[in-house]
Amino acid sequence: MAAKPKLYYFYGRGRMESIRWLLAAAGVEFEEEFIETREQFEKLKKDGRLLFGQVPMVEIDGMWLSQTRAILSYLAAKYNLYGKDLKERARIDMYTDGTMDLMIMIMSAPFTAPNKEEGNATIIQNAKTRYFPVFEKVLKDQGEGFLVGNAFSWADVQLLETILMVEELNAAVLSDFPQLKAFKARISSMPNIKKFLQPGSQRMPPVNDRYIKVVREVLQC
Repeated sequence: MAAKPKLYYFYGRGRMESIRWLLAAAGVEFEEEFIETREQFEKLKKDGRLLFGQVPMVEIDGMWLSQTRAILSYLAAKYNLYGKDLKERARIDMYTDGTMDLMIMIMSAPFTAPNKEEGNATIIQNAKTRYFPVFEKVLKDQGEGFLVGNAFSWADVQLLETILMVEELNAAVLSDFPQLKAFKARISSMPNIKKFLQPGSQRMPPVNDRYIKVVREVLQC
């Protein structure tokens, strides 16, 4: 029996959360080692496990994979969530890059935004005027219930993750986006996703003060 993928990151969302989501969507069990101290982090670097001296890192199939995009692409391809041809993969890449841009705004805000309310307002404004209208149109034009082709893909997983993150800042953010509201309900009801959304899963809670403190101490930033 193949070993479970092992994830190395902090006890929090950050750049690892999309990896957790993708594994969960694929129905793949995984293990985690949480980095709590500078010593743990330095040991991983000294052992040559962190290619560029940073996390996330995933141990899978005899490899130590670094760089979020590379990890996600590998998992999507491995678990058949990356389209049927190059054209579909290109579209999946476009959509996941777009949602990742928005998620990075959310992830970085607690570390960079001087005013929480103003930071959240900027994120919500970007979601409602720049990102969500794009996906609303894609879903309407597509007419298949999924972003790419007529099959569930990495792009769908990451869009749902993004929607839920923005809704934590503004519960009514989808009020003007009926296609996205229907998409959210549909994808959330898929068995593997529904399981991941239940209490007690490996999905991480929103960022808190402890997470920020540990990240700052470990990375000395």
